[in-house]
Amino acid sequence: MKKYDNFLKSLENLKEGAKKEPPYTVLEETGMMALFEICFEQSWKVMKAFLELHGRIVDNIASPRAIIKTAYQCGMITDEKNWLYLLETRNLLAHTYSDEKLADVIDKIRHDFLSVFETLSDELAERWVVEC
Repeated sequence: MKKYDNFLKSLENLKEGAKKEPPYTVLEETGMMALFEICFEQSWKVMKAFLELHGRIVDNIASPRAIIKTAYQCGMITDEKNWLYLLETRNLLAHTYSDEKLADVIDKIRHDFLSVFETLSDELAERWVVEC
């Protein structure tokens, strides 16, 4: 499935970016923000695709928040709070200009957010891809 492949590729790219250590150059900061945003976009879109494939979405819901809530209800993700925090962070990045705030987000990407994406990857591989 193309959406699944896109998610896995974006996760690998984010992992590669997370190997960088501070201090970050402007390009590294910008790159990490972009990699995070891409991985987040791919993650909720692949959740939606698998939920639809398994008949778990009957209405045409398209917002990331609704997909996250549905994925939680269906057991695809186990930490709705963290996923909603990722969504909030993604939404705030467009309005973040503080170097200190960017450094904080990069730290969270490296130490917290990456594992959330990896858990989704593991769950999809174990329970959702095999059932297709």
